Amino acid sequence: MQSINQSDDAAAPISFRAAWLFWLKLGFISFGGPAGQISIMHQELVERRRWISERRFLHALNYCMVLPGPEAQQLATYIGWLMHRTRGGIVAGALFVLPSLLILIALSWLYVAYSQVPVVAGILYGIKPAVTAIVVQATYRIGSRTLNNPLLWSVAVAAFVAMFALHVPFPLIVIAAAIVGYAGGRIAPKSFQVGSGHGEARKSAGPAVIDDDTPTPSHAVFSASRTLKILAVGAALWLLPMVLLTSLLGWQHTLTQMGWFFTKAALLTFGGAYAVLPYVYQGAVLQYQWLTPAQMIDGLALGETTPGPLIMVVAIVGFIGGSVSADVQTLFGDNGMFLGAAAAAALVTWFTFLPSFLFIFAGGPLVETTHNDLKFTAPLTAITAAVVGVILNLALFFGYHVLWPQGIGGQFDWISAAMTLAAVAALFWFKRTVVQVIIASAVVGLLVRLLLA
Repeated sequence: MQSINQSDDAAAPISFRAAWLFWLKLGFISFGGPAGQISIMHQELVERRRWISERRFLHALNYCMVLPGPEAQQLATYIGWLMHRTRGGIVAGALFVLPSLLILIALSWLYVAYSQVPVVAGILYGIKPAVTAIVVQATYRIGSRTLNNPLLWSVAVAAFVAMFALHVPFPLIVIAAAIVGYAGGRIAPKSFQVGSGHGEARKSAGPAVIDDDTPTPSHAVFSASRTLKILAVGAALWLLPMVLLTSLLGWQHTLTQMGWFFTKAALLTFGGAYAVLPYVYQGAVLQYQWLTPAQMIDGLALGETTPGPLIMVVAIVGFIGGSVSADVQTLFGDNGMFLGAAAAAALVTWFTFLPSFLFIFAGGPLVETTHNDLKFTAPLTAITAAVVGVILNLALFFGYHVLWPQGIGGQFDWISAAMTLAAVAALFWFKRTVVQVIIASAVVGLLVRLLLA
């Protein structure tokens, strides 16, 4: 049986070309959100190709689950790093994102250029109720996995009240939840011991290249000097573009503010992509006004129907924000709307995903010593509980703008209400997929608009 050689210079048992081709393929077929993407990787890497064992796969997944950021993309980065060192992790993580970025830039351009065309407007009208239902489902899914005792329920309720009634900024909610979790892990540790939700390792499908007893490769063994080098490189990769943006464009320029805002967003996405959406709408919609609430809902729908991590919705936010920003358009000239918007989309993608790579390259070697340590996991459990309340607030935010499109004083949209209930039923009771619900809702919305025209 092949195994990973502990020497840095040893030939990899899985060819880099074979891995590269798989990661490229995955970038184009990774539909279905994190659950679907993780399932695809499990089927291909564990069951069919036998590149990694079930236990090693779940071990990597459990680590990625407690990190801020998109766990499926981080899992791909982790496995690529484990197989082929840093270059393997970069290729795996980047190819997980790049196809989605290119597709979303194209879709965003079509959306900005043609969203007022009656056919497109009808499709978008139908999609909005579906997105509201999808966020409701996300609240339930995360809550059912996390809120298994009254203390965690209290954290979720407090987070909802803090954001809905008191308008507390999302970062403060995360910090408060982390403090509660840290204290709770010491006072009531059993209340903060939550499983990963992925079950135990199932029966092995046979020997794997990276098997249960395969020695840890040398590049995955913790080294303080190597970790410091990785952090230094990561800091430079973040600092250099921020310094250039600030010095050339100024701190208040839209591109500079996008870089800073999405850096913070990348560090606050505990609990999956839906966890960061409330922070994005607080900042991008309410504070900076880079896009409208309706555009935010449409952007989430576009993100749901394309491959790649759902957090790629930030690329749509960047594109729309860049397309309407006066200083971005001034920078790229009168005929540079697309270039300016595409540059903004690429910029926010860079700042959003850079931390994920650093978490893997710097933190991977530490996973064995920290994963089951309650003082590390209890704050993350509390944060995830708080995220449930925050996402519920987001569902109400979306629902308000779908059901009262002209504001609370305007007319109630009974058709959108019926479509929202139908989408909820399709997701919860008929177990339809997100893509199926969005497509069906788009067709219904188009028919309704054509009939009422």
